[in-house]
Amino acid sequence: MNDSSHLTQQAVSIRGISKTYKGGFQALKAVDLDIRRGEIFALLGPNGAGKTTLISIICGIVTPSGGSVTVDGHDVLRDYRVTRTKIGLVPQELSTDAFETVWASVRFSRGLFGRERNDAHIEKVLRALSLWEKKDAKIMTLSGGMKRRVLIAKALAHEPSILFLDEPTAGVDVELRHDMWQMVRGLRETGVTVILTTHYIEEAEEMADRVGVITRGELILVEEKDVLMRKLGKKQLSITLQTPMQALPAGLDASGLELADDGATLIYTFDAQSEDTGIADLLRKLAERGVDFKDLHTLETSLEDIFVSLVRGAP
Repeated sequence: MNDSSHLTQQAVSIRGISKTYKGGFQALKAVDLDIRRGEIFALLGPNGAGKTTLISIICGIVTPSGGSVTVDGHDVLRDYRVTRTKIGLVPQELSTDAFETVWASVRFSRGLFGRERNDAHIEKVLRALSLWEKKDAKIMTLSGGMKRRVLIAKALAHEPSILFLDEPTAGVDVELRHDMWQMVRGLRETGVTVILTTHYIEEAEEMADRVGVITRGELILVEEKDVLMRKLGKKQLSITLQTPMQALPAGLDASGLELADDGATLIYTFDAQSEDTGIADLLRKLAERGVDFKDLHTLETSLEDIFVSLVRGAP
């Protein structure tokens, strides 16, 4: 595959990006990452992991200490004007023009990027974000959730091909969160590449095509979400006992089996991908030892469990 065909498949290409601030704090350490055109990519990481720094470098807001970033094949430092028009950024903080109306603020954002006036597009964006009824309201009168919608509208005003959402649903209600997820999926269907950073792991689980995990400035994993869930996901069988037990009977102390809930529940962890899960063998042994149970059900590892174990295990 030649370089040009590689570039057409990547919306963003990051090579060896590092950032060390004046005080000596190293926010990013040699990050390599390709983000595919038209995907939803979720960047997960604890506070201070480097998520916002990485997004700020891609958007041209922060200058890296080393490495390079290209957006649609254009270098973000050399071709700043070109790359900036391709990117929409929804920042974490709710900084908006308090005294402006929603309509005026969003239309102004479009003009900032040198785009010709297009009221039909602004109307479409406001309707998609349930802001149309509020178009003449001053931003200062809106709720926090509505202000966040205005930030998204402003980021979409100039019709970017790449949208960055930095913690888009921090502090908003569940209903608004689901509205946003729906809107983001709709954007992807129109070909927009969406990169989101989030604390809410269910957000990544619900929406992302691929997941990257960053901690202490290092990208420790990039994986298709479904593959990640299959590869690292374990299943657990929870067996509620009729009569609590003090300890596991001899012969039952197999690996993967533990006693929980003050002896009232047996938890058996197994690999869901394995042909022989060992469940049948376990249930047979319980019957042989006269251990009665009143309920059993399986639990799957969530993306959150995987994330916590990855971050804990990072060097």
